[in-house]
Amino acid sequence: MIESRGEEIRVDTTLDASLWGLFAFGLYSPGDSRIQATMHKLRAALWVNTGVGGMARYENDGYYQVNPHVPGNPWIICTLWLADYLIRVSAKDEDLDQAKGLLTWVAKHALPSGVMPEQVHPDSGQPLSVSPLTWSHATYVSVFLRLAEKLSTEEAISGVHREDWISRLYSEACDTIHGKCRIQ
Repeated sequence: MIESRGEEIRVDTTLDASLWGLFAFGLYSPGDSRIQATMHKLRAALWVNTGVGGMARYENDGYYQVNPHVPGNPWIICTLWLADYLIRVSAKDEDLDQAKGLLTWVAKHALPSGVMPEQVHPDSGQPLSVSPLTWSHATYVSVFLRLAEKLSTEEAISGVHREDWISRLYSEACDTIHGKCRIQ
């Protein structure tokens, strides 16, 4: 973030998982070398290196913080954003194994009812904060559908490209807010 206060310019270099939006909302291609470097750096800095795993929201996230030795608690949506990126840049089915693993991680951290929390405890994996959380569920569905489409035998054989309704939805939302964004 760059903030201007008169002649003073303040730069906030905090690594934040929401940088996913740079390609998700069509500003850059997921294959752009700058996006690839950004996503690699985000994963290195925000992955919760405990037995639980998952992606933190941003560096030194104090919201419901329970372990000061990790960048923040693992968030369902941030972990799904990483899976979405991995799906978009995959060149072959074998490349999708990491994304499948992240979807499995999310399902493993849902409650027995299937309800997904906002975030999970970095040491125990138990739900923290709000549950159920609509955006966790919606993002799981959209990432799962993106993976299913990528794996679709019909598309691989026929070469037929169906409309990407997820990208269209993001495009419509972005156009409504800004009137000038588009999905590539």
